[in-house]
Amino acid sequence: YPLTTKQMADASLQQTMKTSGGDGSSSEIRGDTGIKDSELKQSGSLRKPTEGSRPKRPIKAPELSIFERRNWLIHMHYLKKEFDACKALIKEQLAETHGLCEYAIYVQGLILRQEGKIQESLEMFQKASILNPKNIDNLKQVARSLFLLARHKAALEVYNEISRQQSSVDWEVLHNQGICFLYLKEFTKAKEHLKAAIDNNRHEISYIHLGRVFALEGNLQSAIDTYKQALEFSPENTEIMTTLGLLYVKIGQNQRAFEQLGQALIYNPSNVKAILAAGSMMQAHNDFDVALMKYRIAASVEPESPPLWNNIGMCFFGKKKFVAAVSCLKRAAYLSPFKWKIMYNLGLVHLTMQHAAINLRPKFGQLYMLLAVCLTHLDDADNARKAYEQACTLDNYDPLINLDYAIALYNWRDKRSALKQLRLFEDKLTILKEVKSNDVDPEMEEVGNRLNAVLQVGETSSWKETPNRKAEELSSTVEATAPNVTNDTDEQSNLPSPPLEPPSAPSNKASDEKRSGVP
Repeated sequence: YPLTTKQMADASLQQTMKTSGGDGSSSEIRGDTGIKDSELKQSGSLRKPTEGSRPKRPIKAPELSIFERRNWLIHMHYLKKEFDACKALIKEQLAETHGLCEYAIYVQGLILRQEGKIQESLEMFQKASILNPKNIDNLKQVARSLFLLARHKAALEVYNEISRQQSSVDWEVLHNQGICFLYLKEFTKAKEHLKAAIDNNRHEISYIHLGRVFALEGNLQSAIDTYKQALEFSPENTEIMTTLGLLYVKIGQNQRAFEQLGQALIYNPSNVKAILAAGSMMQAHNDFDVALMKYRIAASVEPESPPLWNNIGMCFFGKKKFVAAVSCLKRAAYLSPFKWKIMYNLGLVHLTMQHAAINLRPKFGQLYMLLAVCLTHLDDADNARKAYEQACTLDNYDPLINLDYAIALYNWRDKRSALKQLRLFEDKLTILKEVKSNDVDPEMEEVGNRLNAVLQVGETSSWKETPNRKAEELSSTVEATAPNVTNDTDEQSNLPSPPLEPPSAPSNKASDEKRSGVP
């Protein structure tokens, strides 16, 4: 018959008593483990805790893996920008792990990028991505390094790979894809990705680049609308205000432009870009003094800005202070030697100073010769011819004027008049040799001989004119030089001769100094 619970307990108790001999000694067995009470007492398992006894020590934390043991210290030094200590730790960590520590390689790539070593940083991030191909951050840094190396197509491919691996939409990836398409001149795809980035998560930088795409396409109104939306999202962003003001200037809405630029200067009075834009508008209204006051603030913030010194120079030019204008424009040209606007303004000031010199000394023929050379380079043949005629009328002793005029006439395909001026040059040169034979420049005489040979024969390779190369015709016109003298005798004796080839400086030191124009 089935036993009850109580009967089973009694039977178990009787069996226990039989095993222990019935005397209740400590040799009885605990349950089914086969361990006696005496053994448990000896091991201390049955010892009751006494009052005031110490609590048990907590379990010791497990040792970290050797690969990640110093990551926290590397991270701390990197955040503090202690790059030397950080690189030393990275070197030790990589030596211990035989180059298998992913985080150390990752941070080393970041440090190399901040030091300007973009190619080396790319190699580090590629190693990190090989160690852990599923880490999206490694791929993002690889794409970023490729972008900084101007390998936009390769960077775009990496971003596309990241998009395929991610399950959710990432704003950073969409934004960077749009920037890559922007640099690849694929504006339609750039707008699509930038709009998708804005829909995913609104950021100022996405609005700025989207407006830039519209501006590059020539759609200024859409660019203005985009920057207005950006201002609604970030109403205190001075960069957006300044760019919006410049767009208003381009479409001719000067009042709105001035309002936006003024608002930008309220939030940031030292915003150089806004100061330059506002100052240029003041210059357009001939308010040079106020513009110079604004430029003084910008110069204290960014003293090596080429556009700033260009604008300052043109302010002095507007105030008829030509020496100060030349000084500022030369500084701007030194800071940005390939900026064509600066060179154009500098040439304009020099040309105006030649006019001023003519007004101060209207009967000095060489000034008119210089003016004629400038007009020739400006492709104004009629006025250049008049200036040469005036120079020949005022100066009957200088053979250089006739030589310059002869070369200009040859370039204008008037060979008969060029031959006439060449004969006058030879006559004046003969007289000059009789009076001061030591002061005759042999280069000037050589140029005259070569021109004489060209006019006698008809054509040579160095003087041949081709219809489709008008620039070369103009470049063969000689740059004359202005002597810096105080009396008529020196004016006739210290005249450098022009080269026959496209303009280059004369070989002697005196003429080099005379060519500089303004100190």
